[in-house]
Amino acid sequence: MNTDSTAHAADIEAVKQVVATVEHSQQHKDPDEFLALFHPDAVWTTAHGKVLIGLEAISEFTRKVLPAASWDGKVSYEVIHVIFIRPDVVAVKARQRYLSPDDESEGAPLYVMTKQDDGRWLLTACQNTQVVTD
Repeated sequence: MNTDSTAHAADIEAVKQVVATVEHSQQHKDPDEFLALFHPDAVWTTAHGKVLIGLEAISEFTRKVLPAASWDGKVSYEVIHVIFIRPDVVAVKARQRYLSPDDESEGAPLYVMTKQDDGRWLLTACQNTQVVTD
């Protein structure tokens, strides 16, 4: 993983924990755990290009899709790059892998997170991109 050399180690660990919580919420198909990670004014673009603006829209979509997800296997998220845009704004590139006995797929999410006054990092502008193999 590459990181900006001026970034604080505690912030990097907190950001990695957000990604780990995304993984956990996906593995357990838990919309509440997932939605707790978002800024109220967040923007989320799904892997298939659906644009969701604001926590209400993200929540409506997530509560419909995540618990009903038909995949049966394991999902993993690996932080591969972190860059601090400002001390309170970070861009995180992750590798997302869905593994099942019969199939494997990959995503390449980009998470822009903002640090809140209470020190929490929240997902603020996110794009999930499906990796297509030739």
